[in-house]
Formats: sequence, structure tokens, C-alpha cells
Amino acid sequence: MRDAVAVAAMASGGGRAGGAAASASGSGSGSGPAPCAACKLLRRRCAAGCVFAPYFPPGEPHKFANVHKVFGASNVSKLLQEIPVQHRGDAVSSLVYEANARVRDPVYGCVGAISSLQQQVEALQAQLALAQAEMVRLKMSNDYIVHRLRAARGGGGGSSYTGSPSSMSSPKTAEPEAHCKATPELLDMVVDQPASMDDAPFWSY
Repeated sequence: MRDAVAVAAMASGGGRAGGAAASASGSGSGSGPAPCAACKLLRRRCAAGCVFAPYFPPGEPHKFANVHKVFGASNVSKLLQEIPVQHRGDAVSSLVYEANARVRDPVYGCVGAISSLQQQVEALQAQLALAQAEMVRLKMSNDYIVHRLRAARGGGGGSSYTGSPSSMSSPKTAEPEAHCKATPELLDMVVDQPASMDDAPFWSY
């Protein structure tokens, strides 16, 4: 009798152990891949065709948190379903950027960042215009210096241009060297230097 009771107890214990092992193996086989960040935040089961899974991996929960906070999960789901698959990645990147900008700046959001970038572009364009104007001025000055050096080496022959860079566009500007050339009027007017102060007149024409 005692032997029969012992055998029955061992059989029941083995059955319990086998059932526990079976349940453990069953739970292990039934556990699928980890849910995406969206389904994990929403506390729902991540289905096989989840629209969020390709763009919100489980290791980046904050990526969907801001998008859900600003736009709402239902609105994002409807938006992604209306967009072709090849453009959904770009749409998600835009939504994430706008959501993060709105979290950082609740008043202006991404508009503030865009306005700041536009101001930087305008400032850089103004600096570029000034640099280009300075390059033109330096080139004109360099051309003028080269022309003067060539004229000096050639003995004044060739071109009669001797003005400054500012007079290049004004052909009526008088030449500086013209005042130093001898003219008949200047030759006619001479200074007489008499032997004594009694001789007069001092100027003669």
C-alpha cells in the first residue's frame, strides 16, 4: 500500500514539472519581436502591418513621444496611410523635426529656426556683395598702376591716358601732366632779371 502511494506521488510530481516546462516553452515560443516605440507608448499590441513600426524602432521611444505630443498618434497614422510608401520616411523625418522644434520653442516652433537661418543667409549675401565690390575696386586700382608703369617705361609714348582710376569713365577730365608742358603762351611770358633794381619794368610781355 505504501509503495503504491509513493508511486502515485512521484507520478503527480512529474506531471506537474512537465506541465510547467510545457507552459514555459509555450510562452517562449509565443513571444514575438519587441513592439515598436509607438505601440509601446500607446500600450497596445504591435501588429504585423503596423504603420509605425518601420519608422519608430523600439530603441528610440523619445522619437515618437514628441510626435505624439504635438500631432497625435491618430493624425500621424492617417497621414502616413495617405502618403505613398516611398515618401513616408521623409514625412516622418519632417514630423520629428517639427515636433522637436515645437517642444524646444512652443511659440514659434520650426518657424523660428527657419527665420534665423534666413537672416543668416541675408547677412552672408551682404558680406559677399561687399567682398565682390572690394575685388572690383582692387582690380581697377591694379590696372591703373600697371598702366602708369608701362607709360613711364615707354617714355610717355602710346596711350595718352594719365588719369586716376576715378577718371576712367570721364574723358573730359584734364590730364595732370598738361600743366607741366611748355606752351607758346608760357614761353612768351618771361621774367626779366635786370642788372640793377633801377631797371624797369620787372615783368615784360
